[in-house]
Amino acid sequence: MKVKDFKINKLNGEALNWSEFEGKKLLLVNVASECGLTPQYEQLQHLQETYGGDKFAVIGFPCNDFGAQEPGTANEIQAFCQTNYGVNFTIAEKIHTVGSEIHPLYAYLTEQTKSEVQWNFQKFLVNENGEVNASVSPQTLPIDESIISWIKK
Repeated sequence: MKVKDFKINKLNGEALNWSEFEGKKLLLVNVASECGLTPQYEQLQHLQETYGGDKFAVIGFPCNDFGAQEPGTANEIQAFCQTNYGVNFTIAEKIHTVGSEIHPLYAYLTEQTKSEVQWNFQKFLVNENGEVNASVSPQTLPIDESIISWIKK
């Protein structure tokens, strides 16, 4: 099983077409608009602009599991991301990343990394073959050298 085997919708309700990401490294991150870590959106967008294209992409997964810090509707989340951070990377539908209602994709990510999602902005690094390479702490900035070097590798 690989990441692309999981069905999930984009924020606008359309099915996420994993074939758009075929052969790309992915940074998957659970996001929230009312979190102290929310300014990471700026660095996530920077990664998308700098490295995005044929080899890399960021995908955000809105999540209200931690401190109820993503209470918005799909339209509110989209407007917030674009207005405040100019986000143009893919944002998926709001999902659960922990607990009994955890989305199967996040159950898989945490199983593969033998980790749990600790808070908003936890990052998962998925290689170009769709295999999960690592889980990265929410406090680790998206532009941390460990992430940049993984993208460039």
